[in-house]
Amino acid sequence: MHGTPGAAEPPPLPTDRLRFAMPPRHDSVEDERRHRKERLAGALRLFGRHGFEDGVSGHITARDPEYTDCFWVNPFGVPFAHITVSDLVLANSEGQVVEGGHHVNQAAFTVHSQVHAARPDAVAVAHCHSVHGRALSALGELLEPITQESCAFYEDHALYDSYSGVAVDAEEGRRIAEVLGSGKALVLRNHGLLTVGDSVDAAAWWFLSLERSCQVQLLAKAAGRPVRIDHRQAVATREQLGGDLVAWINYQPLWQEVTRREPDLLD
Repeated sequence: MHGTPGAAEPPPLPTDRLRFAMPPRHDSVEDERRHRKERLAGALRLFGRHGFEDGVSGHITARDPEYTDCFWVNPFGVPFAHITVSDLVLANSEGQVVEGGHHVNQAAFTVHSQVHAARPDAVAVAHCHSVHGRALSALGELLEPITQESCAFYEDHALYDSYSGVAVDAEEGRRIAEVLGSGKALVLRNHGLLTVGDSVDAAAWWFLSLERSCQVQLLAKAAGRPVRIDHRQAVATREQLGGDLVAWINYQPLWQEVTRREPDLLD
């Protein structure tokens, strides 16, 4: 906007007239269930776009708001790029399907159910075999505070420093949950990444951000010797950027883009 030289500037608009998305509140458990399923289908589509799918590996689970020991999950063998809300499967804590028309990946669900059990605050858990996450996990390393984004995970993620093949028993799932503790993310050595959040949006954003941060760390170390952000500044940055609400806000442009481009996911 170009004004007349010397003219008074227009007054600022009242802040209550400006749009700023915040997590919605739901009037019924049915509305909240539909919301979580929509966000889950959208996150799976986005993960497919980013190449996180590897055969039948990779899952995101979302706790049902009413049956809190049951979890919505992507169906076994269905491509992420094709998933719709109606495809999602509801499974109990034992991995038994209670609603839906497909099987679930039992190995993956074993880990997810134990993490959900240990973390009642976690609405969603995301785990995929992404390329850069696997590369970092093969080094048995944690993410270092070398960028603003990686500081969101500073002292808030852990390394599961073991590998015993495909996780199919509840005991290993419990060990994974124990190492995760109260953190937002886990590097599973020789395996991949896992993130949690108090919404599907947050868990998905943390996974996307963690994967990119792994990529940056690998590139930086290949090019030279990265300069670490000092402890005090890393903690301060985490306090600003490391909360689930910030993750939810960061995720909204992705949600808007995928639902506008692929509205069939809501079917």
